[in-house]
Amino acid sequence: MKLKKEWFRYWWTLAYFPVYMFIFVLEEKLITDYHIIGIALDKKIPFIEWFFFPYYIWFPYVGIVMVLLFFRDKQTFLKTLCFLYLGMTVFLIVNVAYPNGLDLRPTEFAHDNIAVRLARNMYETDTPTNVLPSIHVYNTIGIQLGTFFSRKGIRTKAGRVFIILFGVLIICSTVFVKQHSVIDVAAALLLGVVSYFLFFHGRIAKRLEACK
Repeated sequence: MKLKKEWFRYWWTLAYFPVYMFIFVLEEKLITDYHIIGIALDKKIPFIEWFFFPYYIWFPYVGIVMVLLFFRDKQTFLKTLCFLYLGMTVFLIVNVAYPNGLDLRPTEFAHDNIAVRLARNMYETDTPTNVLPSIHVYNTIGIQLGTFFSRKGIRTKAGRVFIILFGVLIICSTVFVKQHSVIDVAAALLLGVVSYFLFFHGRIAKRLEACK
């Protein structure tokens, strides 16, 4: 299959991602003094290790959908990318302006299984800091919108229901694996609503739709 030149017209839009990752890693290393956030409800939500599966699936899920949008629906790709980039930038700014973290992770596990091993692995590699708003939740919303608004996206009722349930499962996983507080989720949902009206409606959306 021949690769069309126009498919790569907006390749430069991906340049921000390595910049974001560099700043994120830098903040993780340099920000060691932070405010513990959370509410009483966080303590009442049980730790369920099996939610680590949808939590980890999020990583390839976001990447695969963005690749498909890039090659199949440029306008929706740009809308979704702007959505993601705004939230990721706000996230970096919040980390500096209000360093934050959680104290929710279990210190002991009642049993051992593959899900618990995933938990141990994440707890060892990813600190419970810089969590507000939840990028897991925010980017899930963006990907869901991209899937629904794409002209070449899922059109069947069953497919759309599955995508919605899958997104809800990922969002719920963030609190059940104790990686995020309800506050992080609420902040991501609120920011997601704002970004939805910015990039999927109004002037900005129309300008992105004009891109070819």
